[in-house]
Amino acid sequence: MAQKTNPGPLHPPMTGPINNPATAAAQALLHNPGAAQALINNPAAAAQALLNNPGAAAQAFLNNPGATHQPGLNNPGVGQQLISNPDAGQPHISTPGADQAFINKPSTAQALMKSPSASHALIRGDRGGMLIMSDDNVMMKQILTTHAPDGREVDVRPLLFLVEDILNRATQHVDFIVKGTQAQIEMEEKAQQANYIAMLEALTYTIDRIACELSYKALGGSDAHATTTAIFNLLSSYTWDAKLVLSLSAFALNYGEFWLLTQIYSTNQLAKSMAILRQLPSILEHTGPLKPRFDALNNLIRTMVDVTRSVVEFKELPSMYISQDVPALATAMTHIPTAVYWTIRSMVACATQITNLTSMGHEYGISTTESWELSTLAHKLRNIYEHLRQQLNFCYQFIEERKDVETYQMLLNLFDPNVMHIDNMKILKVLIYARDDKLPLLDGATKRQVGLDVLRRKSVLLLISSLEFSSDELAILEQIYTDSRVHATRLESQYEVVWIPVVDRSVVPLTDETRTKFETLRSTMPWYSVQDPLLIEKPVIRFIKEVWHFRTKPILVVLDPQGKVVSPNAIHMMWIWGSTAFPFTSLREEALWREETWRLDLLVDGIDPMILNWIKEGKYIFLYGGDDVEWVRRFTAAARSAASASGISLEMVYVGKSSKREQVKKVTGIINLEKLSHAWQDQAMVWFFWTRLESMLFSKIQLGRADDHDPMLQQIKKLLSYDRVGGWAVLSKGSNIVVKGHSTTVLPALGGYDEWKVNVAEKGFDLAFKEYHDKLHDVSQPCCRFEFPTTTRIPESMSCPECRRIMEKYTTFLCCHDEQGIPGSLF
Repeated sequence: MAQKTNPGPLHPPMTGPINNPATAAAQALLHNPGAAQALINNPAAAAQALLNNPGAAAQAFLNNPGATHQPGLNNPGVGQQLISNPDAGQPHISTPGADQAFINKPSTAQALMKSPSASHALIRGDRGGMLIMSDDNVMMKQILTTHAPDGREVDVRPLLFLVEDILNRATQHVDFIVKGTQAQIEMEEKAQQANYIAMLEALTYTIDRIACELSYKALGGSDAHATTTAIFNLLSSYTWDAKLVLSLSAFALNYGEFWLLTQIYSTNQLAKSMAILRQLPSILEHTGPLKPRFDALNNLIRTMVDVTRSVVEFKELPSMYISQDVPALATAMTHIPTAVYWTIRSMVACATQITNLTSMGHEYGISTTESWELSTLAHKLRNIYEHLRQQLNFCYQFIEERKDVETYQMLLNLFDPNVMHIDNMKILKVLIYARDDKLPLLDGATKRQVGLDVLRRKSVLLLISSLEFSSDELAILEQIYTDSRVHATRLESQYEVVWIPVVDRSVVPLTDETRTKFETLRSTMPWYSVQDPLLIEKPVIRFIKEVWHFRTKPILVVLDPQGKVVSPNAIHMMWIWGSTAFPFTSLREEALWREETWRLDLLVDGIDPMILNWIKEGKYIFLYGGDDVEWVRRFTAAARSAASASGISLEMVYVGKSSKREQVKKVTGIINLEKLSHAWQDQAMVWFFWTRLESMLFSKIQLGRADDHDPMLQQIKKLLSYDRVGGWAVLSKGSNIVVKGHSTTVLPALGGYDEWKVNVAEKGFDLAFKEYHDKLHDVSQPCCRFEFPTTTRIPESMSCPECRRIMEKYTTFLCCHDEQGIPGSLF
């Protein structure tokens, strides 16, 4: 081990004439340590001495440690600079070459270990020189002069994949060696072998030259900055990203070889012999004390890879979406040369550590000074990486916004009514998922993933909703869908439903709660569903909201087999007529309304078969609602009394209220208990009744009907208005609706039976009651009120169904003290 004590190769003698003043200063320090005090008064010369002859300068400081303590004592300004300047904590990465004075010389390192005061003095003196010189700018100007790209473009991505694999396996292997365990690490192939071969043939010579430069300069104890500059000179014709990847490749070649020998030397005789030459057995016997060194190396290497990957990502940014004048990219471009310099400088430091370790044995590696240098470099490089990553994220955000605008415009163009398509595939791919690398749909019937081809040339109903999809709403829709599937050959069954969930894209990835809610909801659906809500991109959500006016309530957008929108929202048609409304076009909607009349069948169709039987029997039927129990008691008593006195058969059904779900349950319970009338036990029936009635209103509004000329719309509006301001009742004889009235007129009319009973025998119960009720209604007209939530499209104006005047518009803040309410209610 004479190599450790022989100063020859470690401290080459200074020969030849001294023409450089700084070199002369360093020589003076070497032969006359007392001169160090004189140089303290001239810190610029001291720093220059460190740069040009670090070994001699450091030796001078070691021979006279007392002098190096004087700046902090006699010159408070120096200490203040160290405190106020954050870079002062990074001496070895701010002055190229200064760190090599004691990193590359084991004798110096040993001296520092034996004399802590000398170590502190050396570090403190080096810092003072760095701060005053501020030579980062000078250094970078020197590096920039070497940059002369010749226009060649090198695809470094395949090479980077290979290098990452080498360094990942090498750095992880260090951990496994220290822990005494072995692990197999598998890497997925990221590029074709042919790509590697073609790339290596062109770049092998350059990589080898850099690798030799790293090894030779490390053995010779050269200044780190000088070695780094030499590498930049070799790579002057390459772009910044290519400089970095080629240098990292050269480092990976040496570093990978080192750890490859440690991995196989015990089982391969050739490797064993080579490992002995490199003193690897001795090193591996002392893995415990060397762990801090290996940890520092690992940390720095991984940071080097992170910076390299970021620089390559900047180069790969698509120029069609981002230009050099974008602030984030412009900022990054000014910092990339510095990032490349310090990354390559870090490679030099790592190569020096490994070279010295193998050439001088494990005793050299135990020193904490070298680990400190690596940690300091890692800290600086990590700061550089975080800054680059921040700018890169800004760039990605800018690109994403540009792409979103482009996609949104493409959606507008594709859905232009004048644009014709062969089928619906292009439309569905833009809306759901454009690539072919995964199956984007889940078949609700088979629970298998399927592609968009299952929807080709079919009528598609896009069920668009948030994750707040009520069970009542879903159950009714499922029943309608299932009924249509029973007769698969019928025309009204020739459509497919696809659920498009709309989630908050600002929270990515989705929370566990959101993911669970989505999967639970999807599992109950018998139709097709999007496999993952994040497949629906931001511009698609914007299009759904701005063009199709989706808020929070579910909508049903209908696409014909060519992908053309034939109904912007057929959910109202589905609630009113079910699958009979197929193909759910606006023309079909108008045709269905032309066939309808204001009758009881329309209000209760598909909800209660018992009422339909009463209609067939021609019975008198009272449909009534509200949430006032006392009014319900008085109303049912008065109705039964009048019916009994008139000798007619009267049936009554309580249909609840569009809101206050819990109160409706209480009223229903009292009605059942006291046997006041028939009442719907299932709250889904109550919800469906009011949803259908509200859907009738919105269907008319969506068709653009002038309500002043639509008598049916006036009747619908009256019922909805009555529901908002108390109780109400509708009297029908069979299917024919005779009277509809508010609680303030219906109950008094029944209570005044003695005044109109004389007309029952001549005109019948229904007409006699209607004449008397209308007289009371003309005297006392209740206020009409409609409340539209901001989540729905609000008509510009609306006429009163009672007096036909244009209603005033107010902004209302409403709280019904009912947390559950009736799900899906529009009012």
